[in-house]
Amino acid sequence: MNKNVIVYCRVSSDEQALGGSLDFQEQSLRTYCNIKGYNIVGEPYREDYSAKNFNRPEIQKIMKFCKKNKSQVDMILFTRWDRYSRNLEYALTNIRYFKDLGIEVNATENPLDISIPENKAMLAMFLILPEIDNDKRSEATKDGIVQAWREGKCANRAPRGYINMKEGKHKKWVEIDEPKAKYIIQIFNEVAKGVESPSYIRKKLARQGFEIKESSFFDMLRNRFYIGEVFAPAYKGQEAKYVEGKHEAIINNDVFWKVQEVIDGKKKRIPKLSKCINPDLFLRKYIVCPICGCPLTGATSRGNGGQYTYYNCSKEAKHCRYRAEQANELFAKYTASLKPNETVLKLYNEILNELRLEKNGNTKQEASRLDKELQEIEVTINRVDDKFVRDEIDKSTHSRLMERYTKEKMDLQIKMDLMKTPNRSNIEPKLRYSMLLINNIDSYMRDGKVEVKCKLLSSMFPEKITFDGNSYRTNSYNKVLDLTYQQTNELRGEKIKSGESFNTFSAKVPRAGIEPAQG
Repeated sequence: MNKNVIVYCRVSSDEQALGGSLDFQEQSLRTYCNIKGYNIVGEPYREDYSAKNFNRPEIQKIMKFCKKNKSQVDMILFTRWDRYSRNLEYALTNIRYFKDLGIEVNATENPLDISIPENKAMLAMFLILPEIDNDKRSEATKDGIVQAWREGKCANRAPRGYINMKEGKHKKWVEIDEPKAKYIIQIFNEVAKGVESPSYIRKKLARQGFEIKESSFFDMLRNRFYIGEVFAPAYKGQEAKYVEGKHEAIINNDVFWKVQEVIDGKKKRIPKLSKCINPDLFLRKYIVCPICGCPLTGATSRGNGGQYTYYNCSKEAKHCRYRAEQANELFAKYTASLKPNETVLKLYNEILNELRLEKNGNTKQEASRLDKELQEIEVTINRVDDKFVRDEIDKSTHSRLMERYTKEKMDLQIKMDLMKTPNRSNIEPKLRYSMLLINNIDSYMRDGKVEVKCKLLSSMFPEKITFDGNSYRTNSYNKVLDLTYQQTNELRGEKIKSGESFNTFSAKVPRAGIEPAQG
């Protein structure tokens, strides 16, 4: 009886690369069918695909064709069982699929009559041996890949900014992809500045033609491959570690770790001192425009027979323009308003005495409780930063939440520091020095060296200061100012203005202030 047969030929990608022949299989199957008198249905199905499962295009076509035309097909024929499958479980499932359609599956080199029970053992052997061979190859491949990683080689697809290179079967390396690398370098440098959020930088680069998904973008910023390191994961008892790579780094080490600080929310956005600061414009970058919130810049110009120095908005000069001399004097007066009175200092001293008396109390238990609260607040701060980095909250919400949780954190840190300080009496002279410094702050702002002024500004004001031409305001002060300012106003009988609400005193003592170089 003539049988209608579908002919299936398969080679793996590796075999095809090494010259494995689909033509030879097809010719062998045609000769076999001629000898047996089988009728080949359609053209032979030829496939260059792995046999680890049946998600193969040609075998899927055969399955669909047989389901629609099961009465027209009697057999699926191939040369060897490992051409059909290299996985016992999947093969038996597929054989059952065709059996339910009344179609036989068989090989020309190892033909089996599966209706005979004993032949099922032979079938299992023909199918399990290729699977064992696959497992051995897979294990050897993993060993090779891990060894390559531990030698500092790139054993997989190179990240953006690099290109995989290959010569022969075994010689592989990566080279810098110059067009993409320049964007990678630009991204790292801009994120390291901490001025713009990483998400904003990603969108800005997308408008320039360098598009990358957000998740991939942050993975890229974390990838130490860019600083010349390769990650070797834990494997067969070996610990995971980073090793020096064989490739060339495109990102400077300092830049990379600054980027990590920005992403982790640890980078303080306080202006760095430049080598040369104009004494008449020392407030530049510390004060912001009342219209757009951008830092003010400044310059000196000539006119009417003299030189005149002005502050102006760095984004749009039309927003604001102030005479530097007037702005600086108003700022000195503003800092003078932060001076505490003697009563406040006495309160601080009384609190210190109370804390000394509590030294033998339940200090350890209280310190443990405060430490737990501090950890919870730090987790909350990190979550707020993560949401801002991923554009889940806007800048104003981020600032408001950060101000709130930062104040709570500082309160707890002050309490913990006082509890853990072995000799609390050392705090008192530092406190007196801080109070003395604050009492003379306007003199420093008028007559101090420009470097001292900038150090004081960075220490006193953790956030930017807004100047509208007549007055200054800020959302938060250094903790010393925060506490003393509030208590001074309360003792004077003054109401705390809206926007200047601080935490209650609650037995908190500020840390020592900075000690600027004396001019």
